[in-house]
Amino acid sequence: MIRRRALPLLLATLLLGLWAAAGQAQAVGYRYWSFWERDGGAWTYATQGPSTARPSDGDVQGFRFAVSQDSKGAAQPRADAVFAVVCARTPAQDGHKRVALVIDFGTSADAPSGESPPATRTACARVSPDATTADALASVARPLRYNASALLCAIAGYPRTGCGETVGAGKSAGATETDSDGGPSVGLLAGIAAVVALGGAAIWQTRRRRHA
Repeated sequence: MIRRRALPLLLATLLLGLWAAAGQAQAVGYRYWSFWERDGGAWTYATQGPSTARPSDGDVQGFRFAVSQDSKGAAQPRADAVFAVVCARTPAQDGHKRVALVIDFGTSADAPSGESPPATRTACARVSPDATTADALASVARPLRYNASALLCAIAGYPRTGCGETVGAGKSAGATETDSDGGPSVGLLAGIAAVVALGGAAIWQTRRRRHA
């Protein structure tokens, strides 16, 4: 028989466990194209978007489609591109700059439901000196798709639909998060209610025996 003094501690432990599980269940990622720059032989997350970034001649930039919770944990392009290699067959021209691009369409696990990612590709964009990264990308990987907030949604037509949608942790990448308020699930609330009811019944039984 559980002693009355031990009940509060037991209930607190159970409730904390349920809330911890809730926090993990509510964690979400975002399925989107991330933008990267090659710096010193390593990929670094770009500090501005492709529509405003203006690369220099000889720069290497990359894009990766994946499900990530934030920029710190975002998946990097899976190619260690070298400008001289990517642009070896694209000679320099006066009045133009060359930008090496890596386009990583991600894995099947990150793909939207019903879609398969194309193979990773590299391309050398030869564009005007004032061109943005978006201009360079459009010259080698059309069609591009943007949303109303100018977020890059698709490269070379992939994915066909969707743009930065949320994906719940612990779900397959093809399943999107449907909770609108981000609150605890019905199952979680039911579990907490059951724990509280159990604790209340145990305390009532203990008091009844003491006064019998």
